[in-house]
Amino acid sequence: MISPLERSFRITALAEATSFLALLVATYVKYGHDQPIGVQILGPIHGLLFVGYVLLAVNLAPRAGWSLRTTAMVLVGAVLPFGGYVVDRWLARRPVRQAG
Repeated sequence: MISPLERSFRITALAEATSFLALLVATYVKYGHDQPIGVQILGPIHGLLFVGYVLLAVNLAPRAGWSLRTTAMVLVGAVLPFGGYVVDRWLARRPVRQAG
């Protein structure tokens, strides 16, 4: 059974990755078709999700026993398109660490 913190992180990772991809599309529409409304809406949403992702990852790392390298790779996942999906998939495949 995964911890509530890990569950929150995984949900945030998926939401952040989705918002990032949507923001990339909105950026194309902004500059390709002169329609900035998508970026104006999605920019702050993605920013909030990004900050949440980083804070949750840093909070989860010691509890999950992540090495510094693993933590860094998880944080890199926040800045790469599809990165949050990869991180979520990795967490889903990891054996559950027993507390205590």
